This record gives sequence, C-alpha cells and structure tokens, in this order.
Amino acid sequence: MVRLTRIYTRAGDNGKTSLGDGSRVPKQSHRIDAIGAVEEANAALGIARMHTSGPFDMMLSRIQNELFDLGADLCTPGEDFASPDKLRMVPDQVARLEREIDAMNEDLPALRSFVLPGGTRLNAELHVARTVCRRAERLLVAVARHEAIPVEAIQYLNRLSDALFVWSRWVNHALGVSEVLWDPNAAASAVPKSE
Repeated sequence: MVRLTRIYTRAGDNGKTSLGDGSRVPKQSHRIDAIGAVEEANAALGIARMHTSGPFDMMLSRIQNELFDLGADLCTPGEDFASPDKLRMVPDQVARLEREIDAMNEDLPALRSFVLPGGTRLNAELHVARTVCRRAERLLVAVARHEAIPVEAIQYLNRLSDALFVWSRWVNHALGVSEVLWDPNAAASAVPKSE
C-alpha cells in the first residue's frame, strides 16, 4: 500500500525526477513525457466519468486503474519484464479490451464516413481521452526505440485508443443521438466563388 505523508520534496527543483528504481532522469525525457501523457489520458477519463454510471462507469473506473498500473510499469525501467515483484501490463489486459471493443461494436451501425467528436458531451470527452491516449502511444513508441519497453504497454495504449473510439460511438448510439459525420470539403463548398 502506498502511504504519502509529504507531497512536496524539493527533489525535482533541479529539473530531474526519480523513476521507480531510484534512478534520476531529466523531466523532459521521453519516458517522462510518455508517463505524463498516460496521466493526461487518465485525467480525461476522470472528466468523462462525471457523465457515466452503471457498468460503463465501472469499466472506465477499471481503465483508470489500469492506466495508473501502466504509469507504474513505465516508471520501472529495465528488461526484466517477467519479474513478479514489478507491476507490469499483461496480455490479458489487452485481450480484455479487445473483447470489450467487439462487444460494444456489435450494436453499432457500420461507418459510412469518418466521425467527428460531438453529438453529446460524453462522446466528445471520450474522443479527447482517445487523442491523448494516441499521443501517449506515439511517445511510448519513441521511447521503445532507445529503451526496453514491454510490448504489452504499447499494445494496451493502442487497444485503449481503439476502445475509446468505439465507446464514443456507442455512447451516442445508446442515447439516440446521431453521429457527427465528416463532410469532406464542406467549408470550401460553402465559400462563394469569386467573380
């Protein structure tokens, strides 16, 4: 169990922060960027959950906890991904997201166009979480070019962003609200032609 008795330590005043193994890294490091983006995705989900209830809210609550697990995973560098004393993302978490995507996608009509965020507030909030999740994934892929990163961590972010896309569509469908579809070149076609 984590016990925090003091919030500020002044240890980061020199532009460095500690990882889970005690090593100190610059706050602008790619690993810290990725961890920060995971935190942002979690915060975006917290806002979205202000408009959810029931089983859907419970699922998002689990996702928030898993994102915190992912942050702990990324905070612990090294290549010993199977160590039982380190919190790591596992293949079952990725597989569960895939099952949840498939289950919710079954109720949705086939896409006729790309969709835009909107229709309901919750839809837009889930899209914000999705785009932050995609950024976290891109940052983590960049880290993986230079440091050992568990493949499950990258897979989890990839599936979560897909899940958030499907869930944003499902929310509008469940509420009986039409999706906001992309209208290619709509702005240009509304501009009067110069004479």
